[in-house]
Amino acid sequence: MSTSKENFLKTLNHRQPDRVVVDFGSTGVTGIHVLVVDKLRDHFGLERKPVKVTEPYQMLGEIEPDLLDAMGIDIIGLYGAKNMFGIPNRGWKVHRTLWGQEVMFPEDFNYTFTANGDILIYPEGDTSVPPCAMMPKTGYFFDALDRQKPVDDAALKVEENLEEFTPVSAEDLDYWKNLSATVGGSQRGVVASLGGTALGDIALVPGLNLKDPKGIRGVEEWYISTLIREDYVREIYDRQTDIAIENLRRLHSVIGNRIDVVFTCGTDFGTQNSTFCSEETFDRLWLPYYRKVNDWIHSNTGWKTFKHSCGAVEPLLGHFIDAGFDIINPVQINAAGMETRKLKKNYGDKLVFWGGGVDTQGVFAFGTPAEVREQVKRQCGILNENGGFVFNTVHNIQANVPFENVVAMLETLREL
Repeated sequence: MSTSKENFLKTLNHRQPDRVVVDFGSTGVTGIHVLVVDKLRDHFGLERKPVKVTEPYQMLGEIEPDLLDAMGIDIIGLYGAKNMFGIPNRGWKVHRTLWGQEVMFPEDFNYTFTANGDILIYPEGDTSVPPCAMMPKTGYFFDALDRQKPVDDAALKVEENLEEFTPVSAEDLDYWKNLSATVGGSQRGVVASLGGTALGDIALVPGLNLKDPKGIRGVEEWYISTLIREDYVREIYDRQTDIAIENLRRLHSVIGNRIDVVFTCGTDFGTQNSTFCSEETFDRLWLPYYRKVNDWIHSNTGWKTFKHSCGAVEPLLGHFIDAGFDIINPVQINAAGMETRKLKKNYGDKLVFWGGGVDTQGVFAFGTPAEVREQVKRQCGILNENGGFVFNTVHNIQANVPFENVVAMLETLREL
C-alpha cells in the first residue's frame, strides 16, 4: 500500500489512489469543532486533556498526531503565527467554555461578558478597544460584530482596506521556515494557509484582527460595494495581489516544496440556490487577480492551489479552472446544481473535489448512522474514481452533530 503522502499526490494529479484520501483539520474550512474533537479523543481511548483551539472564530480544535493516526487522516495543515483575531498562538492556558468544556486558548486571548452572558472577544486581545466578535451564551462559535463606520465616498481611501495586507516580515519568514522544516519528509500531505490572497473573503473583510478598522468593513456594505464601488474594489485587489505575489516569492524562498498545497482563497461565491454574482462579474472583478496569483504559484513552485467557496457555484466552476485553481472545497452537494455525478463528469479531470463526502446540512446533522454510511459510500464511489477527491464533510464538523453519525462516517471510511 502507498503511504498517505503518495496517495495524496496521486489524488492531486488525478490518478487513482490505493484508498480514499482523508482530511480533517488541515484548513480553517475542513476542521472539527473542539467539542467533537474532545469526544473523538475519548472515543479512541486517547489521553484526556484540554483541546487547543487552533481557530477560535469557528472554535476549531487541534487534531494531534495520536488522533490523526486513530482517525486515519492523510493530511496535516500549517497555520500562521496568529489567529483570526490577531492573537499569537503561544502561551496556551486553560479556559472553560459556555458549554462546560475545558479548552486551551493563547495567553493573550482576553474576553469579557455582556449582561446577557454572551462572550465578547477583542482584536489582539486588547480589551481597551471595542470588541470585534461575540459568542452568544447559547452558541458554539463567534460571530463578527459590525464595526462599519459611516461611509463618505469622497474620503474613501484604498489604503484603509489594505491595512492588514502588508509585506511579510523577517519574523514571519523565520516562523514559516522553522514550521515548514518540521514537516520535511512527512509521510502525510501538507497544506499551508499562508494568508494574503483572500480577495474579498467575507470572513476577513470585517478586520477582526484590527483595533480600528477603516474603509469598507461591514458585510452588507462590502457586497454593495462590489456593485456600486467596483473601481475601488478593483484597486484593492490590484494592490493586494502585487503584495501577495511578492510575499509568496519570499515565503517560497524559505519553505520551498515542503508543502504540497497552499490555501489560496476562502471567498464564497454561492448561496443555497444561486451564485452571489454573475459569471460576467466574476470574470471582470475576480478572475484576472486569481489568475495572476495562481500563474505565479504554478510557474515558480510545486504547490497546488486551494479554492474554497460554499453554495451553488456550478456555473462558476469552469471560471475557477480558467483562473488556475486546482482544488475546490467544500463541494456543497445539497446546493442547487451541485449534483455529484454531473460535477465529476464535467470537471473531474481538472478540479480536485475536496469535501462533499457527507451532507452536513442534511444527513450528517439529522440522519441516522445507516443513512450516513450509505451517503459516504455513494459519494466516495463517485468522486474517488480516477483520483481527484479528498474526503471531508461539507465544511467543518459542527459541535452539535450527533456523535454516532461521526463514528459511522469514520467507520465507513475505514472499511473503504
